[in-house]
Amino acid sequence: MKEHIVYKVQADSIAEELEVTPGDALLSVNGHEIEDVFDYRYYTNEEYLTVVIRKENGEEWELEIEKEYEEDLGFEFANGLMDDYKSCHNKCIFCFIDQMPEGMRDTLYFKDDDSRLSFLQGNYVTLTNMKDHDLERILEYKLGPINISVQTTNPKLRCRMLNNRFAGDALKKMDILYEAGIPMNGQIVLCKGVNDGEELKRSIEDLMKYAPVMESVSVVPVGLSRFREGLYPLEPFTRDDAGEVLELIHHYQKLCMEQSGLHFVHASDEWYLLAEQKLPSEENYDGYPQLENGVGMLRLLREEFREAMELEGVKKGHDILHSEKITIATGMLAAPVLQELALEFQAVFPEKEIQVIPVRNYFFGEQITVSGLLTGQDIMEQLKERELGNRLLLPCNLLRSKEEVFLDDMTLSQLESALQVRIDIVKSSGQDLVSCLKRES
Repeated sequence: MKEHIVYKVQADSIAEELEVTPGDALLSVNGHEIEDVFDYRYYTNEEYLTVVIRKENGEEWELEIEKEYEEDLGFEFANGLMDDYKSCHNKCIFCFIDQMPEGMRDTLYFKDDDSRLSFLQGNYVTLTNMKDHDLERILEYKLGPINISVQTTNPKLRCRMLNNRFAGDALKKMDILYEAGIPMNGQIVLCKGVNDGEELKRSIEDLMKYAPVMESVSVVPVGLSRFREGLYPLEPFTRDDAGEVLELIHHYQKLCMEQSGLHFVHASDEWYLLAEQKLPSEENYDGYPQLENGVGMLRLLREEFREAMELEGVKKGHDILHSEKITIATGMLAAPVLQELALEFQAVFPEKEIQVIPVRNYFFGEQITVSGLLTGQDIMEQLKERELGNRLLLPCNLLRSKEEVFLDDMTLSQLESALQVRIDIVKSSGQDLVSCLKRES
């Protein structure tokens, strides 16, 4: 029987009341062995439970529990999934992990393709590692939405792109999910000369048939680092290429609006900046279902920032801000938008002098323009000779989740010490940016 060791017991919880302690092992709930967190959540949602645990001394306790429906028991486990993570066995021609240099921390080289992480963390999965048992549980528990890395609906081309002879057949799982009404989102990583052009048209048209169960599809350009020796020869997209991609996507957005009232297929922000076109209006993003793929992130930042500034403009007569110089450092992609917002802020609060510095990604290569892949080393080298003023603002996606560490393992305090400036981390919303700019040094 599979057992799950309790890592922590929440204060004032049912588990604490029943004298469950860290180190105890959860064995079953209502007679069901617990495979992972989905079983745990599903079976503990009941009002009447029989929970079996094994104490560290070997005693087994059978706990009779009466609680509110969906009330949490207060168990916490060291592994949030309550199971081993399933790694990816594909060898995708566009995989960014294969483009990483040697010598970085081990976790950066782990390729996950675990459908359970799609529901828990919003990860995109190829379906190639999804077993029949996994699919049956999704249908039984009515889990959703599931995020799918489609890349192409051409089975033969998908096999080549993923370097997996079963990748084409895996697409059939979308039919099963569709028939069961499981909400889906799709992603197409576009590779020049591979799955663009007519192949992209085919993929979009095929995926439109799954709407509205498939709620959205994003099209994002492949990320190409400078560490591609021995890998499939991919080329970066040009300004003209980006314009053609946007023209095609806008065409299908009109068709989708006529058919379902949703734009359905979305271009990530990189396409608009590369093509030097204006970002779409907020209404075009259908509620931002694919923010994590960079779809509408800059538009949402603008809208939130301007909404917050309207409120701050009303309060202006009551705010007395000290004069100071602030530097914002970010990736090449977001820099023009942040420069625009900085000027808007200064128009209302002229006592704040703000400069925006775009940081080039020399570590991975200049084709990588997003801020989330900048290293502490690149930031330090490009800012150390600059006059940074009183504070340096950095976006939160530069740091490892819940830690103050950059991709290259440089710590926030090390960067702060090297640059001799106070660093404030800005969360991802426009309101947070306004609040941070107003904050006193």
